[in-house]
Amino acid sequence: MASLVVFITLVSISLLHILSGVYSASTFTIVNKCGYTVWPGILSGAGTAELPTTGFTLQPGESNMLAVPTSWSGRLWGRTLCAQDSTGGFSCVTGDCGSSTIECAGRGAAPPATLAEFTLNGANGLDFYDVSLVDGYNLPMTVVPQGGTGGMCNTTGCVVDMNGACPTELKVMSAGNESVACKSACEAFGDPQYCCSGAYASPATCKPSSYSEFFKSACPLAYSYAYDDGTSTFTCASADYVVTFCPQPASSVKSTNGQIPLSADPSAGTRDTSANLIGAVMAVAAAILTLPKH
Repeated sequence: MASLVVFITLVSISLLHILSGVYSASTFTIVNKCGYTVWPGILSGAGTAELPTTGFTLQPGESNMLAVPTSWSGRLWGRTLCAQDSTGGFSCVTGDCGSSTIECAGRGAAPPATLAEFTLNGANGLDFYDVSLVDGYNLPMTVVPQGGTGGMCNTTGCVVDMNGACPTELKVMSAGNESVACKSACEAFGDPQYCCSGAYASPATCKPSSYSEFFKSACPLAYSYAYDDGTSTFTCASADYVVTFCPQPASSVKSTNGQIPLSADPSAGTRDTSANLIGAVMAVAAAILTLPKH
């Protein structure tokens, strides 16, 4: 009898370790709600393991779910107007990573590109995430945390299609003379005051420009220039994330100047399931202890 109780206790402890390992990781669900194909690209940060895929195809309406390890950091973006040439080389008009294949394989996005940036399990165990237009813009994008346990867990992103309204001097035009992306002022002009470099490489000296304010006005929650931290970085803990290209904007977006509604209160369903499972195992062990001895 004692050995059986010990066995059940060890099983319970093992389950706790397994479940804590499972829930310390995150899941990214990447969704394409655009009316055209998007090729997501993923770049892991320095010292962070690459994910099983670094680039793939999403047809309109498709999604892809990725398991992301604890403490992962990196960025994710969408590539558009991609094709293979006669030699099999793969390239995109916007967001191209220069790998000549669908997989980006450790290469980042060529600007302009809308970026979703993550540092998971950072300071105080919080995930830090943002949507950035510092390298320009090519697609509407939102990041929605789900099931978080700490931090504000706000939805962030940019739901506005900015390509048509992009200032002429920042526009990237397709072969069909259509505006398909919007450069940052840094990319367009290379001026240190726009790039927050040289004498402007500090929050005290690098200030918003009329160009960054164009991005900020359209997308108040997204990074518009390098030191736009106060209104653009968000935190959550132990969350999964849904990254959506061309999200359907809420009806209130226009009345809130492009602001995105906060995410709903997170559900603790998965953690409740694990707690119930452990509780059930321990209850069985307790019941065994009350059985008459033979």
